[in-house]
Amino acid sequence: MLRTALLAALCLLAWAPPAPAQQRVVAYITGWTTPPEIAAAKLTHINFAFGKIDATGQVVLPHAGIPSQLAHLRSLKQKNPQLKILLSVGGWEAEGFSDAALSAESRAKFARSVVALLREHSLDGVDLDWEYPGQSVAGIKSRPEDKQNFTALLREMRAQLGDRYLLTIASADREYFDFTEMDRVHVYLDWINVMSYDFFNSLTPTTGHHAGLYASEFAAPRDRNADASVRQHLAAGIPAEKIVLGVAFYGRGFAGVAPLHHGLNQAYERFEAAHPYSELVEKFINRDGFVREWDVKAQAPFLWNAQKRAFITYDDPQSIAIKAQYVREHHLGGMMFWELSQDSSGALLDAIVQGR
Repeated sequence: MLRTALLAALCLLAWAPPAPAQQRVVAYITGWTTPPEIAAAKLTHINFAFGKIDATGQVVLPHAGIPSQLAHLRSLKQKNPQLKILLSVGGWEAEGFSDAALSAESRAKFARSVVALLREHSLDGVDLDWEYPGQSVAGIKSRPEDKQNFTALLREMRAQLGDRYLLTIASADREYFDFTEMDRVHVYLDWINVMSYDFFNSLTPTTGHHAGLYASEFAAPRDRNADASVRQHLAAGIPAEKIVLGVAFYGRGFAGVAPLHHGLNQAYERFEAAHPYSELVEKFINRDGFVREWDVKAQAPFLWNAQKRAFITYDDPQSIAIKAQYVREHHLGGMMFWELSQDSSGALLDAIVQGR
């Protein structure tokens, strides 16, 4: 045990994050919606979602078709040799993190299983999407000790990954910082994918911009937005170049919305659905009574259907171009999005690439 601990400490002392890639373009691609055509030259990194944690605390690929999907993604390096492929582990309702992070032995076992998968499938790194340490909002197991154990897990991961593999996480804001040690964990990470979307969803009491850059004029004081999330990360001492701003390639719809302010920041009767951007273009934007509105203060679009009292919040090329400018002006590390198949025309990806 002592020899293992000494080796881990030496690895950490020897490791230093590589010079940050300027303006990363990080695409999440899922195993259930992998597009047949991927514009590899427009991406710097692909996070393949998701690896899962099994009952023994090891990371596994959840179905037999994933190796061929990973091989397809690796083949994109023929078009873009600089492209990096990472395995993203976890996701919404993904169980197993709290147990895996619980002890030195479980953390080492988890990390070994990750390294084995990266070697077996010739991948470039791993992205951990624990939603969320210390919280059971998705019905997953959590413990108060998750706060310190998450730090210890990332320390162990870095020790075993060394400088050969990338290590990133998906982060949130507000209470996420209450249950993590973000001022400490970033030293083990190459960068952090900030999930600056889903600010308004089926669990929030009103409508609002689910991916707004700034607060709406009608927002409540505690409502969330991307700028506030970035500022919270910076306040924790996270270097700007390690912060990758997340944008949404989908919208969220609400029904039975109170009509004031075209439905913005209003009470609603029910959450209607999530809609890929491609579907919004085909069926909703300035169609069938849905009128595109623009919130100058929030720098975000939304759709309002007065007759149906329906409201849809989303990102579009205009809002994403403004976010790309924000990333440049604040010297952030790039942009991430969920997820590629939801933008079949490539309009949103182009807005990111053209704004780099």
